[in-house]
Amino acid sequence: MSQTRLANAKRLVVKVGSALVTNNGTGLDLAAINDWARQIAQLRDQKREIVLVSSGAVACGVQRLGWDRRPKTVHEKQAAAAVGQAGLVEAYEAAFNKHGMHTAQILLTHDDLADRKRYLNARSTLTTLLELGVVPIINENDTVVTDEIKFGDNDTLGALVANLLEADALIILTDQKGLYTADPRKDANATLIQEAVAGDESLEAMAGGAGSRVGTGGMITKVIAAKRAARSGAHTAIASGHETDPIARLATGELVGTLLISQTPPLTARKQWLADHLQLAGRLMLDAGAVEALRAGKSLLPIGVTAVDGEFERGAAVACISPEGREIARGLSNYGSGEARLIARKTTADIESILGYVDEPEIIHRDNLILS
Repeated sequence: MSQTRLANAKRLVVKVGSALVTNNGTGLDLAAINDWARQIAQLRDQKREIVLVSSGAVACGVQRLGWDRRPKTVHEKQAAAAVGQAGLVEAYEAAFNKHGMHTAQILLTHDDLADRKRYLNARSTLTTLLELGVVPIINENDTVVTDEIKFGDNDTLGALVANLLEADALIILTDQKGLYTADPRKDANATLIQEAVAGDESLEAMAGGAGSRVGTGGMITKVIAAKRAARSGAHTAIASGHETDPIARLATGELVGTLLISQTPPLTARKQWLADHLQLAGRLMLDAGAVEALRAGKSLLPIGVTAVDGEFERGAAVACISPEGREIARGLSNYGSGEARLIARKTTADIESILGYVDEPEIIHRDNLILS
């Protein structure tokens, strides 16, 4: 089973840490960046979708500004990030251009993923980029981040992106070989854990310890990130970025470093969340044809909606009501209540002429819907 978990992954999030990106703070490691681009290009040739979460903006800015250590004040970190992010994106764009690929810069804060509308906007942008064959390069928006909204480390960001995109796997490349039973720098008897279940409470005790002098994480943040990613069904691999071709090897199913397994199928995770959602923002009244379509496993199209009850925004959880007044399903609406009312009883082809744009062709996609 271990051999197939990542080998079958179609959508992967790869996170690389500051120490790797900046060669332990000495400047951008262009050789490493080019090597990651080569491996990701190989995976794209296999029709696999890759998102890269990259630390390094602050560390790169520190080096460019000639500072001898990472700043401690928020405004200095923001300044360093502003200087370093430009160099970081330039390096990635140059590396991927060698393989005929484009990159896109995506900067996120916690607020972007906590707010449902911005969450959906981020998801739509990222999925569109992947459809276009572009590699999104994601980083925390350090130039505007404050202590109240920061992710704190890009391991957490990597897990949240995996959840956002419902990725099959999260690969975390670090300067350590993986998770050990104890700190190998202090305990000669520490052994590498090759495979475990994400969320196992004993793992956090094994992973205690701070990160490198150029980063903010550590093994504990990676273990917690794996637990977060597992909630949406993503497996997590923690491996050394100094290994030969770690991304490509992990993607073929080779056991490199530590594999932390999710025991929740991705679709099951989302459907369970919907089933447990107690506060529904509104109701969509359906005709008999729409009810039949939902029971057959299809999406809810605007033409099947006869009326909209309640006020809600895009992304809200809503109930789907049969002509007899019974809840037959619930799901996440692609349109707010005002928009839904305008396109109700209309065909998908009419959406753009009515609203002036099309977010999605359906009001609720079948993957975001569960029968009651």
